[in-house]
Amino acid sequence: MEHKITTTNFEEEVLSSEIPVFVDFYADWCGPCKMMAPIVEALAKKYDGKLKVGKCNIDEENGLAARYKIMSIPTMMIFAGGEIKEKIIGALSESELEDKINKALA
Repeated sequence: MEHKITTTNFEEEVLSSEIPVFVDFYADWCGPCKMMAPIVEALAKKYDGKLKVGKCNIDEENGLAARYKIMSIPTMMIFAGGEIKEKIIGALSESELEDKINKALA
């Protein structure tokens, strides 16, 4: 299940999470973001319970985008213990993304 990440819930959903969190920074107008959406959704189901998956719309949450220096989208980050473990910029295949997730969870 994907969580909507906002400035209001970021601390609780991401930084204070008991399990690692995958945050997809995206925008509705972004073609590569739309391409990644079904992959991110599939991985959310696959890693349910081991990894929380959230989506952050940078047009609605530009403060978070600025805070994490999101310069191009899609940008995906994996947080664990309140820290960034992995930053992924651009569209990847499902297997490439899964490799990065597994590395961050190890």
